[in-house]
Amino acid sequence: MAETNRISVYEALGSGTVADTLLWRNCYGRFVLFIGSTVLWLLFERAGYSFLAFVANSLLLLVVILFFWAKSASLLNRPLPPIPDLDISEESVIVAADEMRVWVNSALATLHEIAVDENLRTLILAAFGLWLVSYIGSLFNFLTLIYIGVLFSLSVPFLYEKFQAQVDEKLIFVHKNMSTVFKKVDLILEKIPMSQKKQKKTD
Repeated sequence: MAETNRISVYEALGSGTVADTLLWRNCYGRFVLFIGSTVLWLLFERAGYSFLAFVANSLLLLVVILFFWAKSASLLNRPLPPIPDLDISEESVIVAADEMRVWVNSALATLHEIAVDENLRTLILAAFGLWLVSYIGSLFNFLTLIYIGVLFSLSVPFLYEKFQAQVDEKLIFVHKNMSTVFKKVDLILEKIPMSQKKQKKTD
């Protein structure tokens, strides 16, 4: 029964190029992603190369190559550089704006609950989340954190697909234990007044 209800990792990742790369079915894409992220991490983190200087020098090199390519193509009757028409569609901008709007509205709603409604429960949860992010950020810098995320994305889905049955059993056990802990935490948080202003109004 558990086997039939188990979700395919490949389908959960979209069943496309991203899934092929993360599950090591596209060896070329996995190799390029790993080598590229490692080179960039070593370049910026270990070698101390500036990101702005890297972008500027890369664009300068690209512009020079394209210029001389176009010049030589006109002299030797060769085809011009295959540069596609770079254009951002209106639909992609609308989709990105809608996604960003959801995140911004959620953050503003949380801020409203803390500042206006004086919701102590939301304040405690937000403070804990921000402290956790700050603690993780103190252990690694932003670039190293992104590189660790890339390594995890290339290893965790592949290992989970290989050992999905064993991992699911452990996750179910952990989920049951965490559910009991969260229920106790919810009972404690329920004792905290949701809004000081509402409590004053009722008084």
